[in-house]
Amino acid sequence: MREPAFWYRPRSFESHALRPLGALYGAITERRMLRQGVDAGIPVICVGNYHVGGAGKTPTVLALTRLLRELGETPVVLSRGYGGRLKGPVMVDRARHIAADVGDEPLMMARDVPVVVARDRLDGVALAKSQGATVILMDDGFQNPRLLKDTSLIVIDSERGLGNGEVFPAGPLRAPLQAQLARTDALVLIGDGRAANDVAAELAKRDKPELRAHLKPDAASVAQLSGKRVFAFAGIGDPERFFRSLRAGGIEVARTRPFADHHMFSDDEITALVTDAQREQLTLVTTEKDLARLRGREGVPDSIVPFAVQLEFADPAALRQLISDHLYTARARRFGRR
Repeated sequence: MREPAFWYRPRSFESHALRPLGALYGAITERRMLRQGVDAGIPVICVGNYHVGGAGKTPTVLALTRLLRELGETPVVLSRGYGGRLKGPVMVDRARHIAADVGDEPLMMARDVPVVVARDRLDGVALAKSQGATVILMDDGFQNPRLLKDTSLIVIDSERGLGNGEVFPAGPLRAPLQAQLARTDALVLIGDGRAANDVAAELAKRDKPELRAHLKPDAASVAQLSGKRVFAFAGIGDPERFFRSLRAGGIEVARTRPFADHHMFSDDEITALVTDAQREQLTLVTTEKDLARLRGREGVPDSIVPFAVQLEFADPAALRQLISDHLYTARARRFGRR
């Protein structure tokens, strides 16, 4: 889905006309969020968004994976598998599955961490625990009440913020903002922008911390593209952020082509990208998530370069303390019930 431009414009006619539908959608979602979830028996950390589209959840999940392992935990990611045909529960196997089976993000993350795909996330809990999970990392699902969440971290791109602040389809929010703020344990702001400062201030009033982070280009990816002119394409929530990351890494971006989030490339589109790049003597480069969707496709050249990024927190000690405290509280609460 390509986001409507009016979502990120204040006081547009389209948004005003769709506001009644947004109010209905928001009321249904808010009521649904009030349901009591089922306890997984082990801590569940949810990494979510207030809005539709991407903001950096996947890099955040991978950063938390590294931290949890440093703390001696065994994390397993639980995902709905958006864009995949398998309902699950199933362990993602990069040797056997493609993005059309399990979704692009689970396929990409499975390189670094065990990933369970389950359309009904509760169905995936037993499979995650069978893999020795001591902590479940939920990729998305903040608004889904099926599973009890011990900790909810909300990711926002600080450059884009929450757009016009309206509920879908009038705007990008998945539910009324106040209802979502009430269920947030910490805010992860990616980048140096100020578009989400008001949200951070609201959460600060509730004694909920703000964690700043940045997407840092992978050194090996930068070295591979150094001195080359590139044709960058991406089908993610915010393709322009990817193009900015390339330029910030010192890469000469000669051409760009954005696609909608989770875009499934047609054969003709792949052929056109390859042909244009060859004609202009450019190196094709894309995101790791996009390349995951292209894996196993005929006609996809090995010369397409994935540009990897890693999320780095400005205050890793604060994140470590937050996660440690929440894990302790989650386990103490369960121990107290026995």
